[in-house]
Amino acid sequence: MDLLQPALGLFTISFIIFLIVFFILKKFAWKPILSTLKERETSISESIAAAERVKEEMAQMKAEHEHVLAEAKAERSKILKEAKEAKDQIISEAKTQAQAEAKKIINEAYTAIENQKMAALTDVKNQVGSLVIEVAEKVLRKELSDKTAQEQYIKQQAESIKLN
Repeated sequence: MDLLQPALGLFTISFIIFLIVFFILKKFAWKPILSTLKERETSISESIAAAERVKEEMAQMKAEHEHVLAEAKAERSKILKEAKEAKDQIISEAKTQAQAEAKKIINEAYTAIENQKMAALTDVKNQVGSLVIEVAEKVLRKELSDKTAQEQYIKQQAESIKLN
């Protein structure tokens, strides 16, 4: 039963030693330990706050990047659209100019053909007139009483004259 009852002397000495160690720790070690823990807590909270700020800045930078990227895509689309419109306009102008030039050339060709046709008709009329005069002259020189003989003579003269 002695083992179950504490010894009063051992208890008193242990309690006194505990109080002495407690006061020594309170006077010399407690404040530095608490200040170190406080500094550590402050440092950790500042690091967490800094990480949150960095996270927010990264989110903001990502949003800005996406915005800039969207603007660049819009600008690229605008430039491509303008280039296509310019290309279409140049092609349209070239087609219009080519059609006008073709019409001008065709009209000039028609005019030249018409002039050549008129010159050829004038030349043919002149030749026919000359031939008529020549045949009439020959017919008048030779007076024939017979109509069939006269027609034969006209055919003979017409065959003998070569057309140019």
